Amino acid sequence: MERKTVRELDAQALKAFTHPVRMRLYELLEEYGAATATMLAERIEENTGVTSYHLRQLARHGLIVEVPEKARGKERWWRAAGFSTDTDRFRKDPETAEAAEVLMAGLVRQRHGELARWVEESRTASREWIDATTHTRRNLRLSRESLAELGRRVSELLDSYESEEEGERVVVHFDAFPLGPPAGREEG
Repeated sequence: MERKTVRELDAQALKAFTHPVRMRLYELLEEYGAATATMLAERIEENTGVTSYHLRQLARHGLIVEVPEKARGKERWWRAAGFSTDTDRFRKDPETAEAAEVLMAGLVRQRHGELARWVEESRTASREWIDATTHTRRNLRLSRESLAELGRRVSELLDSYESEEEGERVVVHFDAFPLGPPAGREEG
């Protein structure tokens, strides 16, 4: 299985991504795996022309990639490509501030939805999956350097896990940020 390539979003890709239909298509590709424009059109109750257009825009910016081994005839399959972004930098730039805020709000909604779905589904999930699941929240006292190192190490660990063809889809989020105003922040 091809490994996801994580790329840094540039301003154009950020702006292209934050269209509501594109964000939803990307979310569906992440959640359910590779799909065609027709399959996605059914999920969002749109016509195939709309989903095809928005998929091409996502692909143009490297946010999704084709899965040629699944294609039959003219059928095109797509999967989400990983990305990262410096939202703080984009939020401070007047040209990209609105798109960065839309992205952040979308991520919060998506994570809330994923957790809410799991809470509901966990009522009937097998004991093995309940035991394998983790919800961890820790308060640590770290320097900026240690926080950055923690982020690098977690990213390396996550990168070391290849997707398993037969495995269940698992959502993994890692967020590490200061609680309250970070030390050294200039007020004003």
